[in-house]
Amino acid sequence: MPTRHLYLLRHGAADALGELTDVGERQSDLVGRRLAALPIDAVWHSPLPRAVRCARVIGTHLPGATVREAPELVDHVPHVPAQLPPEWAPFFDGYDAEEATAGEAQAAALTARFARPAAIETHEVLVTHAYPVAWLVRHALDAPPARWLGLNCGNTALTAIEYRDGTAPTLLLYNDMGHLPPDLRWTGFGTCTRP
Repeated sequence: MPTRHLYLLRHGAADALGELTDVGERQSDLVGRRLAALPIDAVWHSPLPRAVRCARVIGTHLPGATVREAPELVDHVPHVPAQLPPEWAPFFDGYDAEEATAGEAQAAALTARFARPAAIETHEVLVTHAYPVAWLVRHALDAPPARWLGLNCGNTALTAIEYRDGTAPTLLLYNDMGHLPPDLRWTGFGTCTRP
């Protein structure tokens, strides 16, 4: 039975203008080296500059893989809960119904394109942003839509999901930073205690 292997990652660390920093370049190089051990067919990336650059760096380690843009991977809020958890209310302050509808349409396009089995065995890397990664993990686990909230991921942390016909998706790995030395881990998260 053919399996679609998706390797999801948030782009490397970026500056306030959305460009990769030196840390982000190093993170991208290291995750590319890790992925080089796999038979990667394609690297898909968001159209935003930080994801584009990260995908290109990764692609230097995967000479047989194509590197292409996928607009479904753009950064977006996939779902706004009807009943907001109080701790998330400031995040959604000013977020209107039109933006929420557009985000839900973007999330539907993302899952329709990538969260499904393929006709042939594939190994694909998706270089995207924290919210699309959270949405795809939530989808794979068949969790309620609001559960994407709080599923954060570090820059270039690796998540792996497998899709096969007739079975539920399999989440193999979530937010794995094993390819990063300690000084490059935990970027992209807020301040808090780290394991």
